[in-house]
Amino acid sequence: MSSRKLVLILGDQLTPAISSLGVADKATDRILIVEAVEEATYVRHHKKKIVFLFSAMRHFADSLRKDGWAVDYVTLQDPDNSGSLTSEVGRAIECFAPNRLVITEPGEWRLQNEMEGWSKQFGLSVDILDDTRFLCSKRTFAAWAEGRKQLRMEFFYREMRKQTGLLMDGATPIGGKWNFDTENRKPAKSDLFLPQPKGFEPDEITREVLDLVDTEFADHFGDAEPFWFGVTPAQANKALDAFIKEALPGFGDYQDAMLTGERFLYHSVLSLYINAGLLDPLDVCKRIQTAYESGHAPLNATEGFIRQIIGWREYVRGIYWLKMPTYVEENALDAQRALPDFYWTGETEMACLREAITQTKEEAYAHHIQRLMVTGNFAMLAGVAPKDVHEWYLAVYADAYEWVELPNTLGMSQFADGGLLASKPYASSGNYINKMSDYCRHCSFDVKQKTGEAACPFNALYWDFLARNDDVLRGNPRLGQVYRTWDRMDLAKQKSYRESAKAFLEKLS
Repeated sequence: MSSRKLVLILGDQLTPAISSLGVADKATDRILIVEAVEEATYVRHHKKKIVFLFSAMRHFADSLRKDGWAVDYVTLQDPDNSGSLTSEVGRAIECFAPNRLVITEPGEWRLQNEMEGWSKQFGLSVDILDDTRFLCSKRTFAAWAEGRKQLRMEFFYREMRKQTGLLMDGATPIGGKWNFDTENRKPAKSDLFLPQPKGFEPDEITREVLDLVDTEFADHFGDAEPFWFGVTPAQANKALDAFIKEALPGFGDYQDAMLTGERFLYHSVLSLYINAGLLDPLDVCKRIQTAYESGHAPLNATEGFIRQIIGWREYVRGIYWLKMPTYVEENALDAQRALPDFYWTGETEMACLREAITQTKEEAYAHHIQRLMVTGNFAMLAGVAPKDVHEWYLAVYADAYEWVELPNTLGMSQFADGGLLASKPYASSGNYINKMSDYCRHCSFDVKQKTGEAACPFNALYWDFLARNDDVLRGNPRLGQVYRTWDRMDLAKQKSYRESAKAFLEKLS
């Protein structure tokens, strides 16, 4: 009997060179792609994120058909759609009667766990293949991590540079340093020329998906329109070309900056395309390096961008698979507060949070400093339960998948893993936000005032956070100077900070 394989393609596997298609045969095998309501609602994903993925999935299915593949595409409104990925796989197996089921490994532990039971459930062989779009396999990362007291990204990143040869001169990093991050912390000025990311008009397929989301997900967070994301590899590549030409030269200097009304600055807004499979991460890095080699982009911008992909992106995926399934429950600081309602509305007098959350609501995007030092910093200082923060980040951003979002949120942003990812909590008072943005000029609160009702809430919350978590954080060597400053304060000043924080948090609740 000839082999008949059913190949399941997930919504973030929209890559013609995906490993599951690499072992398939157009003559005998069948592709299955499913719009499953369970996958769109296990957290209440942003409307724009659902539009992006469903439209990209439909475009990918059409491209596969044009390339000669037999594709079963189950739309959300198909009357026979059960709403569950597992059930739809079962239904396809009954219809097609394959000998084997082939899948590229999923990005989320819950799906991996589910799929590992499919062979027994369906009574056929299930091949779960490595996702070769990543440069470091789970096994390789686990081997790198074994026996290390600290799993610092910087050392992993150096290994990835050597492995890929990116920005290397033999065994030596180009420029004589591995990392140029110290050059990438300039605040932006409002008179800068700020390019906009490449946008695309919705075609007929995307307009159908917009109508679908308007009908089926009307109560989800965020604005679906105006919709400007690319939904095909060709469009994603045009967005990459535009970033390299217009924004890459300024990306390094201003990657940590924030400006009122300027949502993108010099950021690429390419992560949603890379994470869904419309762009290949190594190819992106090679094209960025070519821009440096041609003299178009400086080394600090080039290195900073490449580090985010072959360093941080690969590293957090490795951490995720190394530490799941228990990682999601980590709460080293025992934070228990519910996520404030304004995270869903943007209605707050704090200008920085209002700006970041309103942007998130409208664009399904905010850049990494807005996520880390505004929404994330506030949640940590206020003692919000890290699992609540994680579920918010997973829901609201178009580039968010649990493998990349969870370590960034629990580890980097909330310090809930006790320092596995970050060597210290990324906590700051209002001074950091004032230094790196113009938000404070538009705020009801006074960033220069330390305590009292008119003071920037970040100021009192910062010291209250340190005092509240003294037993966990005081021994951290990177916080020694901070705690010495706290200890030198007179009791009245300490009390004023604590009381101001308490009054604010009581109102927040």
